[in-house]
Amino acid sequence: MKLKKNIATSENGFIFNPSTGDSFSSNGIAAEILGLMKLGRSADDIKQHILNTYDVEPSQLDRDWEDWSMQLKDANLTEL
Repeated sequence: MKLKKNIATSENGFIFNPSTGDSFSSNGIAAEILGLMKLGRSADDIKQHILNTYDVEPSQLDRDWEDWSMQLKDANLTEL
């Protein structure tokens, strides 16, 4: 999953899609993930970072990741 190159994000969780004019807000962890995505980090690298940084079970992270991925796709923020 790759974030589209034109998607603008901020450190405080603001997300803007200039292609559609849509804007979104996210929490701190989501903003951190978006930042890592913009740096080109793979999903596996990002998940490992989350597991190393936060107190979350791998099975919960997998469920949350799937939900997160669908939200990004539905919002037209990711490349095919």
